[in-house]
Amino acid sequence: MTTTGATAAPGPARPDRSRLVIEVTDLHKHYDRGRVHALDGLDLQVAQGELLAVTGPSGSGKSTLLHLLAALDSPTSGRIVVGGEDLAALRAPNRYRRDRIGLVFQLHNLLPHLTAQQNVEIAMIGTSRRRAEMRRRAADLLDEVGLARHLHRKPPELSGGERQRVAIARALANEPSLLLADEPTGSLDSEAVDATLAQFRALRDDRGVTVVLITHDRDVAASADRLVTIRDGRVVGDVRAERLAPS
Repeated sequence: MTTTGATAAPGPARPDRSRLVIEVTDLHKHYDRGRVHALDGLDLQVAQGELLAVTGPSGSGKSTLLHLLAALDSPTSGRIVVGGEDLAALRAPNRYRRDRIGLVFQLHNLLPHLTAQQNVEIAMIGTSRRRAEMRRRAADLLDEVGLARHLHRKPPELSGGERQRVAIARALANEPSLLLADEPTGSLDSEAVDATLAQFRALRDDRGVTVVLITHDRDVAASADRLVTIRDGRVVGDVRAERLAPS
């Protein structure tokens, strides 16, 4: 975060406008009666089916951006359009989060007294699915992330990587078109990091899911289609995958 303005960012590598899933325009988020600018005129566009990594120093505004995209908070000013819908006009933010996006955090936020299958099922409560269908879908999703043998294990009985895979399955329960992930590999070992990133790539390739990944890890960011760097609440870098690859 910063309490002062920032220099203008270089022009971003803009995706095809006809395929935009996210369009953020002149986004501001201020705290402490306007003295702290978490976001300070940020612009961002993300295409359908893109795996986007967002990086930057602590306090740069990365997580604030994700929370605003998830309608967990409201901007001070600016415009956020997701899937053609202006988030300022949302009448039911909870339904938007349930039906249209998936959320994955560094701390997976699983309920420790429920099994892996039950943790995935609870994401479907309030939908039109019947209980038996919810159970089947939860089992199918856990199978998809490699946890078919662990349906009835509770989070304390799973490794960190396995818990994160349960969180990914839960995020996919309602077939979102957009997955928002905030430091999802931050607490994982290298093997679990590779598995998590492979899962994100599979979602992009097999389902056309758009993934926005917040990370501090440059190696994790390099696995994305595109890397956006935020500093002082603005985009200061926007690089395509071909320029991220080692020479």
